[in-house]
Amino acid sequence: MAMLDNIYRADLRLLLWCRKSRYYPQFILAVRALSKTGDGYMQFIFPAMYWLFSPITGKAFFMLALLAFAIERPIYYVLKNVLKRRRPPEVVPDFTSIIRASDQFSFPSGHTMAAFLLAGLAAMSIGVAAFPLYIWACLVAASRVILGVHFPSDTIAGALLGTSIAYGVVTL
Repeated sequence: MAMLDNIYRADLRLLLWCRKSRYYPQFILAVRALSKTGDGYMQFIFPAMYWLFSPITGKAFFMLALLAFAIERPIYYVLKNVLKRRRPPEVVPDFTSIIRASDQFSFPSGHTMAAFLLAGLAAMSIGVAAFPLYIWACLVAASRVILGVHFPSDTIAGALLGTSIAYGVVTL
């Protein structure tokens, strides 16, 4: 229990530190736009573009991504609805999020989980050329905390789960 308390305290410190960014409206506009890229569009666009530009390997990657997301989404849904971790505005007094979350619960971050799943699949399929996707995935994760809809540990769990599912699917 002490470890969970320590994680919560660290989560809270980082979340409240991120609240300072709200004084920079241009920054928040960019963060909102970045968070929006994690809504699922990139998870379709990247594999589709890869297939378009490299029909043979791209098709294999597209099919791998379909399989991976068919596994990831139910895991995400079950974890969210079994663990039922409340979002920061419901737990932290006098805290509001900048955006409205798309679902009720916080753990794990679905945006982060899906972003790291895509980045992991790409890294294991195309190698170091996928590095920009990891940068994007990290920025999506950070955006979710900055916008106040997730605790940092939600995004860390999402990153670990997404990466683990990618590894599991590729090594099957």
